[in-house]
Amino acid sequence: MPDDTRARRRRAGAGLGVLLALVCAAVLLTALPDHDRDGGGACTARTLRSWSADARLTGEFARYGDDASRVDDWTGGDGTHSVRLPDGRVLWLFSDTYLGQVHGPPNPVGESYAWRDTSAPLVRNSAVVMSRDRRLETTLPTPVFPDPGPGRWRWPVAARVEPRSPGSSEQVVRVLLWTRTAGQAPWIYGVPTSTEVATLSLPDLRLEGITTALDQSSVTDPSRRVLFGTSTVDAGAWTYVFGGDDGQAASRPASQAYLARVPRGRLGQPAAWEYWDGTGWGVRTRPSPVLGDGRRTGVGSAYTVVRDGGTYVLFTMAAGTAGLTTITSYWACAPTGPWHGPTRSFSPSLPQGQVAAYNPQVHAALSDGDRLVLSYDVNWLDTTGGVAAQANLSRNVALYRPRFVTLRLGKPGP
Repeated sequence: MPDDTRARRRRAGAGLGVLLALVCAAVLLTALPDHDRDGGGACTARTLRSWSADARLTGEFARYGDDASRVDDWTGGDGTHSVRLPDGRVLWLFSDTYLGQVHGPPNPVGESYAWRDTSAPLVRNSAVVMSRDRRLETTLPTPVFPDPGPGRWRWPVAARVEPRSPGSSEQVVRVLLWTRTAGQAPWIYGVPTSTEVATLSLPDLRLEGITTALDQSSVTDPSRRVLFGTSTVDAGAWTYVFGGDDGQAASRPASQAYLARVPRGRLGQPAAWEYWDGTGWGVRTRPSPVLGDGRRTGVGSAYTVVRDGGTYVLFTMAAGTAGLTTITSYWACAPTGPWHGPTRSFSPSLPQGQVAAYNPQVHAALSDGDRLVLSYDVNWLDTTGGVAAQANLSRNVALYRPRFVTLRLGKPGP
């Protein structure tokens, strides 16, 4: 999400890694249970080898957001996810989104920033369509996914193109949704409630329906509720769906990662979902974490996972205070783990001000070969969920937009 550093009227929101030797990876491979192998190639330790800013893609979102020709389209948002459509277009999904008019600089206090009125509309989710030539073209009518009830809302996360039903030649888009409910401190960003799956028609991207995959409202402690869909990975006959909890206690500066799996092409069938309980898979089992001790190791509530050959690589904000600025990674030979790291970290550029980075997401639709395109969101820090964040995001519209970097992975080494 939609990281846990954001709210309706604000938008806000380790360390050094351990590089594992290749000989350790070989030992781990020999001990890997057969049921976790998927024939995806040899698994070797992987880490970040290089990264660079992607000014072109970052600039495209700035261009589209600053376009003042419409007042009902996207001018800024977070929770950035994407999916390539069968016709070559890319659908971009966002959580809390500003619409409205963008005005050129100077802003009302004389700063050289493009700005919007503080009364500009804010919707809980949006979707923007990018053309085949990588130009953002249009915003779908918002919100794409209506609120399920008063004081509740939906944030879209990972999405995939699937057959309408197993064996069907007709395709649809499945969008995983996080439902949250308004709450009191420390739940100023909403109480995690359930994971849902929405279906969009193709090619017109019309919402056809929403079904609940996992309802967590009966879990008494909100910090132990698990929402799935921050990332999905195909392997063999399965689609693995990663999720996280919302650790709020001071003793848990990092959330934990969890795992579900669904037969490929069946995300829209809740009965087909299975959850990892620490030793095996079950339909009605309580999910058990696959990564994170809640302190030194762990994930933000929004993170991303990719496959590099036979190796799984996870990118997340670092644990502790480094998580405001620093992205780190873990690797594993199976989605269930064991996960190793954190490995090499990096700190992407941030604008000036009291801001934080969050929600790193790899975009397969724009990645190729050994080149990964990763976005991160930026927000003004406001732990009260008040109007301070809104005012700062409005006086400088460039703050609340995704930024992009290009990554390359490699074997650990000097």
